[in-house]
Amino acid sequence: MNFIQWPAMLGTVIAAWLIGAQSRHRRKLGIWCFMLSNALWIAWGRHDQAYALIALKLAQAALNIRGAHKNEPG
Repeated sequence: MNFIQWPAMLGTVIAAWLIGAQSRHRRKLGIWCFMLSNALWIAWGRHDQAYALIALKLAQAALNIRGAHKNEPG
């Protein structure tokens, strides 16, 4: 289960890179990368009983959903 933290970290870094893009499509992809990495971090946090990390990732997921909504035109 400890292996999960590495793809979660890589997904977070890639997502952060994509979020900074000017392209709406890349920002949207970045949001989905964040959501995937959040899910991986939550799985790892449950395994290690890292409840503060789980709470942080749930809050970030809510912010990602908000960002996805604001990224849509109109």
